[in-house]
Amino acid sequence: MMIRLVALLATLAFVVPSAARAQDAASPSAAREKELLARIAALELRLSALETKLGAAPQPAPPSPPAPAAPVQAESANPLWKDTTLNVHFDGYYAWNANRPADRSNQLRAYDTAANSFSINQTGLMVERASDLNAGRNWGYRLDLMFGQATEALQGSAQNEPRPQLYRNIFQAYGTYVLPVGTGLTVDFGKWASALGPEGNYTKDQINYSRSFFFNFLPFYHMGFRNSYAVNDRLTLAYWLVNGANQTEDFNGFKSQLGQAVIRPNRNLTWTLNYYNGQEHPGPAFTGRLHIIDTYAFWNATPRLTLGGEFDTVLQRTLPDSPPRRVTGGAAYLRYQLAPTFYFGQRYERLNDRAGLFSGTIQNLNELTSTLGWRPVEGFEARLEYRRDFSNVAFFSTSQPGRLSSHQDTFTLGMLWWLGGKAGSW
Repeated sequence: MMIRLVALLATLAFVVPSAARAQDAASPSAAREKELLARIAALELRLSALETKLGAAPQPAPPSPPAPAAPVQAESANPLWKDTTLNVHFDGYYAWNANRPADRSNQLRAYDTAANSFSINQTGLMVERASDLNAGRNWGYRLDLMFGQATEALQGSAQNEPRPQLYRNIFQAYGTYVLPVGTGLTVDFGKWASALGPEGNYTKDQINYSRSFFFNFLPFYHMGFRNSYAVNDRLTLAYWLVNGANQTEDFNGFKSQLGQAVIRPNRNLTWTLNYYNGQEHPGPAFTGRLHIIDTYAFWNATPRLTLGGEFDTVLQRTLPDSPPRRVTGGAAYLRYQLAPTFYFGQRYERLNDRAGLFSGTIQNLNELTSTLGWRPVEGFEARLEYRRDFSNVAFFSTSQPGRLSSHQDTFTLGMLWWLGGKAGSW
């Protein structure tokens, strides 16, 4: 519309002066003069009509101010998935037993139980949201689901669990709340892996592929309350009140207890002391107690070399006045980083099974385990391991039924994969 108005005004600017010049010259005829005046009048009428039209046309509305942004709601201090990690892992192996036992099993082993067979040791899923007071999170949770041979070996023994099928695949499940007491009193409720003994469930975090005799003998898990308090940077104290050893459901109504002290004299040395006291016999008649004294320490002697040691003594009575039955022993550990992707691990262990509590036979057991690990990238590792178990009596099965050997030699290739957002040890 504005372009047309400008064109009309330009035409007027040209026509009017021309008509004036023609009149001054007095050369055109009267008809020509009248024609020009008529054209001027017509243009004036068109201009008047155009101005009227423009005045009546609605003017464009000024641009609307931007709609106010929706108020940003303050993020919840504890949204469900914030800082939650989802992690998966797979642990498989092939073990060759030089004794070639007829039942194709490695005796007194916790995880690598199958001989001369490709096996799934363990696979599982872990979800964790750890509490962190520095980040304003005073609560957390953790769930570990476990499947494979290790699940059958560790979880849900019918001797301890009234209903093992309900809980067998739940390796850990607990919630955490940090009470505002001093530096923070951490309270866990649920089921968790035992801290008796230095070795744990996830192979990637262990020095050796196989587990020690004491790992197989000491409790695997507990259900109840776990409380811990960091007195300072060098001392953390803990107290547990649980159903018992390897009991998701209690089978006798008696609650067991554990006291723990973790001492860190410096950043390279950690020393853990545990005392466990419980009544681990089903039924009201057998009221004898189980006592476990367990201590272990690990020292990062150099950036490449880690040394560790463990000592355990276990005393059990069936009745309060029964003679005590004991198991004592310990282990020594070494880990040396040969190169950025290769390491060597060594373990020596002795377990004196004085009453047959562990093996069912009175004997002195020893094992020597050498492990070579290759971790080219974070998330994958291969381990090659030689282990020799030996005793002062003939105990280990052979290929000939009824014939026993005083030793058991195994060669194992372990293959590990893991993926997830959790850093460090699982």
